[in-house]
Amino acid sequence: MKSLLEQLKAMTTVVADTGDFEAIREYSPEDATTNPSLILKAAQMPMYKELVTDVITSVSKNTLSSDEQIALCMDTLAVGIGTKIIAVVPGRVSTEVDARLSFNTEKSIAKARQLIGLYEKAGVGRDRVLIKMASTLEGIRAAQQLEKEGINCNLTLLFNFTQAAAAADAGAFLISPFVGRILDWYKANTDVDEFTPAEDPGVISVTRIYNYYKQAGYNTVVMGASFRNVGEIKELAGCDRLTISPQLLQALDQDFGTLERKLDPEKTGDPIHYTLGDESAFRFEVNDDAMATEKLAQGIRSFVSDQLKLETWLKEF
Repeated sequence: MKSLLEQLKAMTTVVADTGDFEAIREYSPEDATTNPSLILKAAQMPMYKELVTDVITSVSKNTLSSDEQIALCMDTLAVGIGTKIIAVVPGRVSTEVDARLSFNTEKSIAKARQLIGLYEKAGVGRDRVLIKMASTLEGIRAAQQLEKEGINCNLTLLFNFTQAAAAADAGAFLISPFVGRILDWYKANTDVDEFTPAEDPGVISVTRIYNYYKQAGYNTVVMGASFRNVGEIKELAGCDRLTISPQLLQALDQDFGTLERKLDPEKTGDPIHYTLGDESAFRFEVNDDAMATEKLAQGIRSFVSDQLKLETWLKEF
């Protein structure tokens, strides 16, 4: 009898949402994703102590200003952790651009190039890396340019159909539409305290995006993210990819029930008609969605906060 995790892997590429490469090794995912919050947590694990020490030592030898040193230290650490993860996954690792650059296209492009350069210096090809950026208009534009340079991107903090349509039009390699954070918002801002998995607003959002992409023939990969429970994962079985925390990977691995495929490129339901407008239309449509506006802003603030915490921790290390 196969576990739900084994059954899921037969229809969806499973990605580990963690920087803990021991947890990654245990569940054998195809890819792994990281973000500033996960890097902060991972950097403080005993298994990464030597790496942190080596990074600080190497960067301190450069004749850079203190701000430049800490920026290089952050990037080198993220790439170092990513390199260790790549050693235990057959696919790719996602590494995130500094969230403070979420509204600056040119600086996001420059940072992405720098991260890829550090990976290549470490012997890791760009075909093993996804550069993560927030799905702001500026982030989407940065991804469009980077894709032309052969630097594949993962557009994250995606809560809204307009964001998804713009990302696909830009030719992004992959999007990470969030599920659990959408559910959090609806629980906090409506009279409904509980949703069944099929009625979960995050699940509905990702399902619509997936069906639209398949109907329109987009190549952009849909990777559902930010799960709160196994029920959400079950409802998105069949999605291109799902990035899942170690805790939920464990729950799936210990459940030997039957998993039904819910998303299928050959069964996308009624036609979804949508025309992406210009910049002003994009900004209006995202702003008109209170949930997307609030969760996008909150997500950026949270990543910046953890980035700052990690910078402080490294200075005191």
